Amino acid sequence: MTSAWPAFETHEVSNQPPPFGGRNLWADDSALADAVQREGGGVFVSPLARYGGLAGDALYRLGFDANRDRPRLRTHDAQGHRIDTVEFHPAYHELMSTAKTHGVAGLSWHDGRPGAHVARAALSYLHHQAEAGTSCPLTMTHAAVAVLRQAPALAEWADKAAAPHYDPRDVPIADKAGITLGMGMTEKQGGSDVRSNTTRAEPQADGSHALIGHKWFFSAPMSDGFLVLAQAPGGLSCFLMPRRLADGNRNAFRLMRLKDKLGDWSNASSEVELCGAWAQRVGEEGRGVATIIGMVMMTRLDCMLGAAAEMRMALAQALHHTRHRSSFGARLSEHPLMANVLADLAIESEAATVFAMRVARAVDQAGGDPQQAAFARIATAVGKYWVCKRAAVFVNEAQECLGGAGYVEESMLPRLYRQAPLNSIWEGSGNIQCLDVLRALSREPQVLQALQVELDAVAGTDALYDAALRALRAQLATPPEQAQARRVTERLALLLQAAVLLRAQSPNASAFIRSRLGAEHGMAFGTLPADVDFAAVLGRALP
Repeated sequence: MTSAWPAFETHEVSNQPPPFGGRNLWADDSALADAVQREGGGVFVSPLARYGGLAGDALYRLGFDANRDRPRLRTHDAQGHRIDTVEFHPAYHELMSTAKTHGVAGLSWHDGRPGAHVARAALSYLHHQAEAGTSCPLTMTHAAVAVLRQAPALAEWADKAAAPHYDPRDVPIADKAGITLGMGMTEKQGGSDVRSNTTRAEPQADGSHALIGHKWFFSAPMSDGFLVLAQAPGGLSCFLMPRRLADGNRNAFRLMRLKDKLGDWSNASSEVELCGAWAQRVGEEGRGVATIIGMVMMTRLDCMLGAAAEMRMALAQALHHTRHRSSFGARLSEHPLMANVLADLAIESEAATVFAMRVARAVDQAGGDPQQAAFARIATAVGKYWVCKRAAVFVNEAQECLGGAGYVEESMLPRLYRQAPLNSIWEGSGNIQCLDVLRALSREPQVLQALQVELDAVAGTDALYDAALRALRAQLATPPEQAQARRVTERLALLLQAAVLLRAQSPNASAFIRSRLGAEHGMAFGTLPADVDFAAVLGRALP
């Protein structure tokens, strides 16, 4: 008997979305484009548009390869020599080269025009959507320049870190046009309490120091140099430790193992033993934390940007899927409850993005404007706490929009979900940020004044916003207790996001304020008031 079915033809593929790639992440994101113009980066639109095209196409594809084949540590070569080398998939190096060439790690330093920090922030936001792991060394390289420029003797290091060149070779920096930088701050007994570090810095006759100790998290171990905190005779100090010495020899440190992390798979993080490693002090002895504080502000901004970028990519994936898949006689995105979920995610994403770009403007102007410097001081901590805290639950909700397809590795959502908790932990977890907010409010009057100026600028444009602002003022009339630090920081974050949306005249400002400040919202996404125009929100979110 002949079968009625052709051999091996068991099904047809239908009701499936097309591949996501091939988009321009800049052209798709009107909220980002508007924010860059508003915050002073409009002169950089052309390079941002070019990078948006790369991030949504070539870099997007490379990200899958870079994460599928994780870095491997080779401590010795075939002949038994100690080499301490980390091997990466070629896609990692291509991602790094493209990012460095286009200014993701250095535009704000090698382009002196106003708005360069805003444009660099937008580049970082676009890159992070395509591949988040490489954002770690790119962020550290960018932020370290702020520290290295404090030391004229380290001008070559600062200039080559900022330069639009990537060179993965393990050679002295004299042989390179561009370099990358990592960090070695955290020790196993201290974590965020870096003042409890035990790594020693022993002075040498030539003015250098020999570092002896152990670092529990040593980021991007194939970088050309590392900023390290260690105890000098005069107290905790900051040091630049090269990977290769000027004579070409390896510096005296050993990579013990690579961390087996939840996410961030394309990037290597390690443990290291410092065995008398040569290092040069940066800044005053005993002032290590004060020396790196400018770097911390910039890495916190990039945590905000990274979390906002993860939200944005998760939203785009959810919208793409639900617009191309049907159920019960309609596209998924047209079902009212799904539309509520998607619109809620879109509003959250826009608020995160515009707030991060507002902070980028404050960082851009901090050098010449004390009010912007004070605003950047507190807004980076507020935003780092809140935006990063929202990312994980946001990505999970976006996964649910895809159903089971959002739980398999062919989708980008599992990678985003693994990545989402990182930014809330790195550079100080939630409690550290909230305690920093309380410290700034209680000890730095200029910070409270800068907040008042920012929040008062849009007072009178929305009654619910005004009521929430009055309530915050009453709450801050008495210095908050430590146990209330998260509550205060959350209210600040929501009001600051609302203020930016109002200043931007965003069509989503009212829905954000009603839901987030006016209590017209449940605990989960998808609980917006029924009279919100979901179709208009989604039309703005993604063409």
